[in-house]
Amino acid sequence: MTIAERYSRVIEWFQQTMPVAETELHYDNPFQLLVAVILSAQCTDKRVNLVTPALFNAYPTPQALADASAEEIFSYISSVSFPNNKTRLLLGMARKLVDQYDGRVPDDMDSLLSLPGVGRKTANVILSVVYHRAAMAVDTHVFRVSERIGLTTRSRNPLTTEKTLMRHIPAEIVPTAHHWLILHGRYVCKARKPLCGECGLKPFCRHYAKTSSNG
Repeated sequence: MTIAERYSRVIEWFQQTMPVAETELHYDNPFQLLVAVILSAQCTDKRVNLVTPALFNAYPTPQALADASAEEIFSYISSVSFPNNKTRLLLGMARKLVDQYDGRVPDDMDSLLSLPGVGRKTANVILSVVYHRAAMAVDTHVFRVSERIGLTTRSRNPLTTEKTLMRHIPAEIVPTAHHWLILHGRYVCKARKPLCGECGLKPFCRHYAKTSSNG
């Protein structure tokens, strides 16, 4: 199977089985999504969704969050991973939004990357979900699933995976494809025990072809 054929079949399968694929983080506006994505680093979306309602109620705008103390913010997010560091990042992010961007979440990569707590993955999430750009955010799920299926080969890092996926996936479906790979990795192609027996991608999956032939 050529790489083009694999991509074509994988995309067709997702389009048929998961026509709607969206982030599982809860948010009402770009600022809230940015906060939620920062909190989601090395933390489950489920946990983030438990803490953000009260956080958003207390700090509904960048200005409100920028005016808060670190102790106040920490009290709302103490149950997420690395709360001390994320408190510092959220406060820095909010202050920079207010000081340099009039409280508006930027819509370009360089400006997003200038915000505390925002790396390339988070920036791509904002560009994709909020601004509907062809941006591929590569988290651990996307990185793992792409390599297992065979969409990438011996990818060195998330940026390499991102560039490879962007070359082969049509721009208009990149935002949806990002969520296809995340959700598939979260619920089927799990890190430790992938549910290969339940996976509809078996006919096109490089990992399954190898493991089944070895078995």
